[in-house]
Amino acid sequence: MSGATGPGLSGSGLPPLDGPRRPWRGRHVILGVTGGIAAYKSVRIARDLTLFGAMVDVIQTDSARDFVGGITFEALTGRPVRPGIADPGHALDHIRLAREGEVVCIAPATADTIARLANGRADDLLTAVVLATRSPVLICPAMNDAMWEHPQTRANVRHLATSLGYGIVGPSTGRLAWGEGRGPGRMADEMEIIEHIGRMLEPPNPFNGRTVVVTAGPTREPVDPVRVISNRSSGRMGFAIAAAAWRRGATVTLVAGPTPLDPPPGVRVERVETAADMQNAVRAALPAADLLVMAAAVADFRPAAPARTKIKRADGVPTIALESAPDILEETRPHRPSRLVVVGFALETGDGHEEAMRKLERKALDFIVLNHADREGSGFEVETNRVTMIDRSGDTESLPLMIKAEVAERILDRAAELLPRGE
Repeated sequence: MSGATGPGLSGSGLPPLDGPRRPWRGRHVILGVTGGIAAYKSVRIARDLTLFGAMVDVIQTDSARDFVGGITFEALTGRPVRPGIADPGHALDHIRLAREGEVVCIAPATADTIARLANGRADDLLTAVVLATRSPVLICPAMNDAMWEHPQTRANVRHLATSLGYGIVGPSTGRLAWGEGRGPGRMADEMEIIEHIGRMLEPPNPFNGRTVVVTAGPTREPVDPVRVISNRSSGRMGFAIAAAAWRRGATVTLVAGPTPLDPPPGVRVERVETAADMQNAVRAALPAADLLVMAAAVADFRPAAPARTKIKRADGVPTIALESAPDILEETRPHRPSRLVVVGFALETGDGHEEAMRKLERKALDFIVLNHADREGSGFEVETNRVTMIDRSGDTESLPLMIKAEVAERILDRAAELLPRGE
């Protein structure tokens, strides 16, 4: 999801990056904000959930209002911040919100709030909602490192996770409040929290309990110790597919070539450099896989004999002999489990349909995603894509220009139809 919450592109005729999307679109999230300095980060969580199409009701504890005013949340969500549990006219708010909210997320969750939840307290609106809800609860701890490491805090968190089944995200290690240096206790990144909310919002689906392997990004083939042959792939499409599969409940391995993108939350990322590296990583992951999505832009050619030392300009223009790099997807054919669903990509210029069909047949794919590299907003180094999905029978589904996160969802919708049932 890196870069997903930037400014929209509507002025250029392209779809906005921050518009409503699955699984947050049309869903109801209760966001609890308690009294810690990390409360300022909750403002972005509320904003981005709203931009993604969720209806967000913010519940602030009394101490949270000392850090961020309720008017800030109201301005970003378009909904009033809920008053206290005993305010006139709101006596049953805790019951109504507990029933309506599809996820309750507390970010930040202070040591005191965690202790009260662990002991079943309901002495304010937020803890009363948590006690009354039957929806998933996500706790995002944030506190000083000494408080986080205290045995009582750890025991409280274990109780919430193991006995009550609450999700726990974080804390991470990083810079704490002024003068406290670095340590564990920092609230998890806002987008990581939003992704975990998304996973909780996904209904039971064919990806629950499945294992998905995705490749993404370019490969680099060395010419000498400082030069490489590569391409312009950013990895965004593969990263979006991996993130969406994890949100749907899958165990995901992402084999990623060189890219600056942050790892998607919950996804196991294996970084590789060359086509041979990617080939080995895919083969190792294949036996356990239910779905393989080869979204990486693997080099077709590589230098036959990379120089051991840097090629010098003074030696003249070199002649570099090339050889074929491994065709990773075709090479997997004898190693594929019988249950495996296989999706390939074809990056083409022009029409590309016939070449995509040839690749689909030669590599024995279940379907192929034809990616149009020469159309505005498609291909490499952009946040959007326009693709056509083609199956073995030749049936096609052409998608309009949309952000890659939405393209990923449509690809997984098609793959879900092919996953074996009853396993």
